Amino acid sequence: MLWRVDFELPPDDDPRRVELRAWLAGHPAPSGRQLAEAGLVAPHWPRPWGLDADPIHQLVIDEELRGAGVRRPANMIGIGWAGPTIIHAGTEAQKARYLFPLLAGEELWCQLFSEPGAGSDLAGLATRAVRDGDTWVVTGQKIWTSFGHVARFGILIARTDPDAPKHAGITYFICPMDAPGIEVRPIVEMTGAHLFNEVFLDEVRIPAENVVGDVNRGWELAKVTLSNERVSLSGGGALWGDGPDASGLLDVVRRAGGVRDPRVRQRLARLWCDAEILRLIRLRTVTARVQGKPPGPEASVRKALADDHGQAIMQLAKDLAGAEGMLAGRGPLGDDNPIWHYGFLFSPALTIGGGTSEVQRNIIAERVLGLPHDVALN
Repeated sequence: MLWRVDFELPPDDDPRRVELRAWLAGHPAPSGRQLAEAGLVAPHWPRPWGLDADPIHQLVIDEELRGAGVRRPANMIGIGWAGPTIIHAGTEAQKARYLFPLLAGEELWCQLFSEPGAGSDLAGLATRAVRDGDTWVVTGQKIWTSFGHVARFGILIARTDPDAPKHAGITYFICPMDAPGIEVRPIVEMTGAHLFNEVFLDEVRIPAENVVGDVNRGWELAKVTLSNERVSLSGGGALWGDGPDASGLLDVVRRAGGVRDPRVRQRLARLWCDAEILRLIRLRTVTARVQGKPPGPEASVRKALADDHGQAIMQLAKDLAGAEGMLAGRGPLGDDNPIWHYGFLFSPALTIGGGTSEVQRNIIAERVLGLPHDVALN
């Protein structure tokens, strides 16, 4: 099946551009709350939280905000994963309580999914929740919880029916991170940064009104969340949408006058080609959305490619630094931006976080190639 990129952005006098520019003229330095209430943080969300914007409208908004130097609030897990799940299955009270503060960046969120014995095999989670009147009592341990030390709320999945089949009997909760019984311990990375945490839940009481969707049907919502996660983690930069990309490294090489080693030139050419492939996959996804087609397995394909690509960028950047690469502040070919050293140390996580490369390839094998599910071994 052949695909083509089949869309173009509206001209400069498009009414949507004119309207947004007028709003920006009246709000030259908009707050997170103003952006949220204008529907500009997640414009594809339904009103009143978004603008029901189609893909072209979203691209127009992105372009205009970027041109005006306006940045959206940072709340990656809240906006990228928790919000869409609450819209999909939350009650009206939950939507009214959580969505605008979430969009405005006023309340940060974390994700309480992975466990020491349930990472890639998330359905094997052991955290339990037992109903006690109007509350659920949760006991267990979560790990690799990004922003858990600063989050106001967490999206939590726990087993509520231990006798149900593996992918059943799981319930999806909104967990207040200041609830009694929660202990957050930092996991300091080899980068020296503190992003991840392990979270212990010792008989934490969560109100029954904080259940999202139906009791024992949380696995279906977890898949909604993880689908959004795989899209979010395959953005433009090499580090899950952040940091430099292949073009950034190539710019450093150009400024330094190029390289003579043909093997290094070949690696640079490969990075450029891979970056183009990833860009075209993104455009293919946008084209499908413009044409009203449902998203396919492109999220897993793009993430599987983007993770290896990010590692290749950071490895080559470190190699180009030569012996100076052993120093924390030194980047490729004399570039002193510390992001290169940080990115090199962080990049091994790329093929693990958000679904390991093996999981992504299993999804591709089953949904694209039509291969059977894993066969149980006797």
